[in-house]
Amino acid sequence: MDGKKKSTVKKKGVGSMKLYLRNSWQLYAMLVVPVVYMILFKYKPMIGVVVAFKKFNVFQGIWNSPWVGFAHFKEAFTSADFWSALKNTLILNLGDLVIGFPIPIFLAIFLNELRSSGVRKTTQTLLYLPNFLSWVIISGVATQLLSSSGLVNNIVNALGFNSIPFLSNSFLWRFVYWFFGVWQGAGYSLIVYLAALMATDASLGEAAYIDGATRMQRIWHVTLPQISSTITVLLIMQIGKLVSISFDRPYMMGNTLVKDASDVISTYVYSIGLAAGRFDFATAIGLFQTVVGVVLVLLANAVIKKMGQEGIV
Repeated sequence: MDGKKKSTVKKKGVGSMKLYLRNSWQLYAMLVVPVVYMILFKYKPMIGVVVAFKKFNVFQGIWNSPWVGFAHFKEAFTSADFWSALKNTLILNLGDLVIGFPIPIFLAIFLNELRSSGVRKTTQTLLYLPNFLSWVIISGVATQLLSSSGLVNNIVNALGFNSIPFLSNSFLWRFVYWFFGVWQGAGYSLIVYLAALMATDASLGEAAYIDGATRMQRIWHVTLPQISSTITVLLIMQIGKLVSISFDRPYMMGNTLVKDASDVISTYVYSIGLAAGRFDFATAIGLFQTVVGVVLVLLANAVIKKMGQEGIV
């Protein structure tokens, strides 16, 4: 009897699976294209990471090039230029995290509190527009505004003061870098937070208002806790990027006068690795950034979970 029951249950399970696949095969067919794309263009190139442990020769190829072990890592870790680039990368990324991360949250809450939908949509659009500008254009804007003969210094000189070296002083240049980073990227994060705010329960705010809570109290005790999961996920991802930095932003914003502050890992890899054709060395630095990034994400996730928040894994 038990055998017959098991056989019947098994047949029912197979039949329900066939029915499910017959009704949902279109979804799996649509899934084939992105899966193939991920395999071909995301996972297959990962095989090339072995170049970091070889003395790569274009004519010999990846697999026939001789192994050198950790020689490229040792070269990087014993180079003063590498540690200087890593220091600058951490400083610039920490500034982006401390200055640039909270601003979109404040903007999203501010726009969410506005009663006029027209003003809210117009402000949101204006804040998002800089996201479409390349860093070539933004660096040109910064030069026109903040150079020694730029608009800002012309106003300063007209008021009887000396020019401010925004783009030639390393300390001031970092704040210019962070300011334009916030201006360019805040609009994108703003949309994410506004989407999270749209999904919050408005009745909780109304209940707090009836209980006598002020607007700031409602924001702090009702609104922020409801989007805390979104904030923590984006924070974890931002922490994971502390040792990674784009090439175009510091390269276009920097100049020879602030090279001690603008020379980061991406520009270091470009000048030492790619420009000289040392693809093996560039791969080793990229692998280092990836490993450290994964470790930072896991550590940040563990710390946030210890604090009682939801993590990403």
